[in-house]
Amino acid sequence: MTRIPAKTAAALFGVALLTSACAVGPNYVVPTTVAAPLSFKAPTGWSVAAPGDRLDRGDWWTLFGDPVLNDLAARAETANQTIAAAEASYRQARAATRETRSSLFPTVDLSGSGAKSGGDGSTADSESYQVGIGASWEPDLWGRIRRSVESSNAQTEASAADLASAHLSIQGELAANYLNLREADAETAILNQTIVAYERALTITQNRYDAKIAPRTDVLQAQSQLATARSTLVGLERTRATYENAIAVLVGENPSSFTLAAVSDWTPVVPDVPLGVPSEILQRRADIASAERAVAAANATIGVEQAAFFPTLSLTGSANSSASSLGDLFSASTNVWSLGLGLAETVFDAGARGARVEQARAAYDGTVATYRQTVLTAFQDVEDQLTATGVLARQYALLQEASTAADQTEAAMLNQYRAGLVAYTDVISAQTSALTARRNLLQAGVDRQTTAVALIQALGGGWTAASLANP
Repeated sequence: MTRIPAKTAAALFGVALLTSACAVGPNYVVPTTVAAPLSFKAPTGWSVAAPGDRLDRGDWWTLFGDPVLNDLAARAETANQTIAAAEASYRQARAATRETRSSLFPTVDLSGSGAKSGGDGSTADSESYQVGIGASWEPDLWGRIRRSVESSNAQTEASAADLASAHLSIQGELAANYLNLREADAETAILNQTIVAYERALTITQNRYDAKIAPRTDVLQAQSQLATARSTLVGLERTRATYENAIAVLVGENPSSFTLAAVSDWTPVVPDVPLGVPSEILQRRADIASAERAVAAANATIGVEQAAFFPTLSLTGSANSSASSLGDLFSASTNVWSLGLGLAETVFDAGARGARVEQARAAYDGTVATYRQTVLTAFQDVEDQLTATGVLARQYALLQEASTAADQTEAAMLNQYRAGLVAYTDVISAQTSALTARRNLLQAGVDRQTTAVALIQALGGGWTAASLANP
């Protein structure tokens, strides 16, 4: 190691501090994307409000007015293993950032030893003690470490966005499964009521057959229709069990020990889509935030690679003391100190450093493209769900009319059959149409709910009047 005077070392230390203020590589600028639209295409009334990048995502599942769903969502927040894994990844990223930042500071080592030896009595016992402290530091002359810290910070923020994305994804999946489970309950109730009606119809046809005023085929058709309805009811048990098992996993429980009580009077609640939701609300989307942070990390990596073209400077220092007794260990005569300076520069690497810089720039360009594509996809998601929201609302109103008319037709046909005015095939047709209309109406109601869930996910979360008014 080169020995240098203390004043010289101090001067070099000061120069290192001054030069470490610069950092090679491009400073980060958020990439441009497609401009936010002045309004979404559907439904009419959506328009740009104040920027909403800090809008509260809120407990959006409460919009469906179901306390059981509220309880399940709370359980998923604390027990879902996908969320737990994302949270662990976030903590890992934070720790990695702290590790990278530590490279900006010196490393200090402390050592000590002691030994005692003796002979067979002809020589005196001897003792030796040694203590030393050493330090080393590589000044960040060209910003390599600071760019690494920038990259690590951006990756940590991307991990935080991924955690938020995991929360929203699990919440949305849970809500959709729960709503479909309740649809199965409601459909079960409809089928139970229908089976009771089919049983009455079978009794009517049997009585008419016994009275010799109806053919045997009427009885057989009524039996067939009743058996088909019962088969459909049994099939719903499988559908419901599948959703129940999926919900169990989402809330972190074993499906074998998890049950949800069935309800027979469930009515779909569809949240209202508020007017005036700003298009900037999409900035809350975790996938957009994560993609943008990936761009920032890639940008910082360019500076890390460019720093390899410049020399590295390392400073070292040490102080040691050794003595044959503890009392003399720290006396001035036993102290030895040293300061060292090292300078290294790669002279020839056959273009390896340039290739790494090109790789970093290409990786940056790729993350920019991914970011822009993510933004475009986000607008597409919102437009798709808004269109579906409007279409399903109109369809639901028409299906209500169709179901009411089908119920009335079914009742009229059964009365006419009793009076001998129509064949039983007409009754079968009317009953089949009525059941189909009821089930279609129920499914349309659940479709509106699950579309609301999809819209909430497309917007990056729910909304409240306060959050919209104070973005």
